[in-house]
Amino acid sequence: MTVPATCSRCAGPLRAPGFWSSAWQCERHGEVHPFHAAPAPSLAAVERLVADSPRVPVWVPRPLPYDWTVTGVARAGDDRTGVVASLVALSGPGPRGGLADMVLIAEEPGVGLGARFAGLAGTDPGPCPDTAPDYKIEAAAHPTALWRTATGDDRVALVGESKAYWLWAVIWPETAGSVLDKVVLHDLRDGGHPELELVFGAQTPRLIPS
Repeated sequence: MTVPATCSRCAGPLRAPGFWSSAWQCERHGEVHPFHAAPAPSLAAVERLVADSPRVPVWVPRPLPYDWTVTGVARAGDDRTGVVASLVALSGPGPRGGLADMVLIAEEPGVGLGARFAGLAGTDPGPCPDTAPDYKIEAAAHPTALWRTATGDDRVALVGESKAYWLWAVIWPETAGSVLDKVVLHDLRDGGHPELELVFGAQTPRLIPS
């Protein structure tokens, strides 16, 4: 099964490049980077994303939070631009009970994928504020600050910078944000053994527009 490309900024349908333009076109946002979700989360999908992403990090928690699984693998970009954003989705038990979902996104400025999942208008969060961060995590063996962004009350969206790219962590529900308290992020492009560390579950519906 092939999942059609959608707009990175709004998940809307796209017009593919053609004779008059080499760019993907969204009726609402004009020229955009296409968003492609793998048909199902799998080791093969992760390995392909890593192989196709020489610039943009591919973040996963290492190890995964207890009983959490990888529930989505996606990217933004095409053959012309290469991968400009990577996404790994995860699901598992929330710290306060119930099911929680998280997407980890690394992206170049101007893509808008992180803002879309955070529920924000525009493409970028703007400069990191000159205030104490809301979370401090470890990413690629470096302390990394994350700040909350203004969003709805159904999720918590945090953003910072790592390896010169935006790093987004968007978590549903808002009360599950503390799952980040013990998270250490690993860039799969740095090597390791994902076949031993990653557990895969069913595709999260958060990647597929309703």
